[in-house]
Parts: sequence; C-alpha cells; structure tokens
Amino acid sequence: MFKTRLISGIVLVIIALATIIIGGPLLLITLLFVSLVGIHELYGAMGIVRPNPAQIQAEGREYKARDKNRGKAPEEAMNSLAAMGFAGAVAYYGLLFFMPEQYYLVGIVMTLILILAVYVFLYPKYHAEQVIATFFGMVYVAVMLGFIYVIRSSESGKILVWLVFLSSWGSDTCAYCAGVLLGRHKMAPILSPKKSVEGAVGGVVGAGLLGLLYAFIFHQPMLAYAVICAAGALISMVGDLAASAIKRDKGIKDYGKLIPGHGGVLDRFDSVIFTAPIIYFLSLVLI
Repeated sequence: MFKTRLISGIVLVIIALATIIIGGPLLLITLLFVSLVGIHELYGAMGIVRPNPAQIQAEGREYKARDKNRGKAPEEAMNSLAAMGFAGAVAYYGLLFFMPEQYYLVGIVMTLILILAVYVFLYPKYHAEQVIATFFGMVYVAVMLGFIYVIRSSESGKILVWLVFLSSWGSDTCAYCAGVLLGRHKMAPILSPKKSVEGAVGGVVGAGLLGLLYAFIFHQPMLAYAVICAAGALISMVGDLAASAIKRDKGIKDYGKLIPGHGGVLDRFDSVIFTAPIIYFLSLVLI
C-alpha cells in the first residue's frame, strides 16, 4: 500500500507540475476534468446519483445505518439534476477562459437557475436537500478549484500559483512530521483522530517558512509570502476537516478510487479546494 501510494503521489506531482507550468488551455482542461470527477464523487456521497464502488464498500456498519435512514440510494449514475451541476461547471470554466473576471459570477447564478428549473418542472422527483447539495457541489468543487486557473492566468501567476500547493500539500507534510514528533493533544478526535494540535501548529509554521524560502529564492516580498502561506495552511486544514466531516456524516471511508493509495479526487484535493481562493484573495490584498 505504501509503495502504491508513493508512486501515485509522484505521478500526481508530475502531472501538477506539467499542467501548471504550461498553463493555458491544458491547465483549464485538467482542472475541469478533476472538477467533474470530484463533483460526481460528492453527488454519489450526497445521494444525488448512484454511489461509486468505494462509497458502497464503506467499512463498518455506519454506511448501512445511514443509508437506511436516508432511504434507498439512487440507481442512476446520472440524472437531470446532476446534469445541471455538470453543465454549470463546464459553463463556468468556459467563462474563465473566454470572459473577464466580472462575468464569472454569471456562471454561478445561471447554474442555480438551471438547477431550480429542473427541481420545479420535474417536481416532486427531487427533494430540496438534493437541490441544495447539487448547487453546493458545483460551487465547492468547480468554482473553488477554478481559482488555480485564475491565479495562474494573472500577471504574476507563474510564481503565485505555487503558493496554493505550498500552503496545502506543503503544510500537510510539515503537519505530519510535527505530529509524529510532538503530537500529544488531539485536534479533532471524531473527524480525524490522527491530527494533533501540535501537528497543526507545525503545519502552519512550516508553510510560513516554505513561503519565506520560496520568496527569497524568487526575489519576492518575503513577509507577504510567509503570511499568505501560513494563512493558506490554516484554511487548508479547515478544508481537510470539512471533507472528512462529510464522509463521516455519510458513513464512507473514501470518496473514490481514482488515485490508488489516496482514494478519490476529493480525498486528495480537499485542502487545495479551500486554499486556492484564499491564496487568490490574500495575494490581491498583500501583494
């Protein structure tokens, strides 16, 4: 398992490096693909479409109990409601590529309108909770991941975009090392028993130092980069725990099996999803 996880992680890093360095349409298409897969994983977990094999094969009795309480899981891998969420994601990324920033909000609003239209005209096929989850999934995955492309397309995007990964994946590594060495107090014992307060502090401090070193190497404002990375690391932990909370609530272990040893897209990109918009907004304020 460790070898599989290591190889998958290396491949993932190589793909991320290649697409982000090249940028442009390649990065946009890659992010769109990741978003669509992540949305489908979330829709399966939320009971909008049929759960994928990883979600069905959840460990323990928790999944069966929750599945019984929420009713029979959908048998469709795709339906009209989910299709509107996917269409909204595709339209949003189209706006990212072809239109200036002031038009991005149009894609979000139009997605909500389309989802509500399906809800109204096919009533009572879908429940209000499914409608809310459909819109949430599109914004949570597609819109927030799209900030990676927005950052990369900015004037200093070739340098700024790496702060997203320093704040998320970099802080994860620092938090793991600090937790192993110093971890004593549990941070969120129900959601993530292995995470400690000491590990969280180490992750934030480590990300800040990585930002400082990165700024020094590329002759950027060191204090601003350190603050951005530290803040991004703090937010990335919220993203990680939020994804874990959804899994815990739905009684599943992993969102999917796309990435061997890591789970699904949402299992690997949960912290990046939260970090990307924060890095964007902080860079506007501090740089």
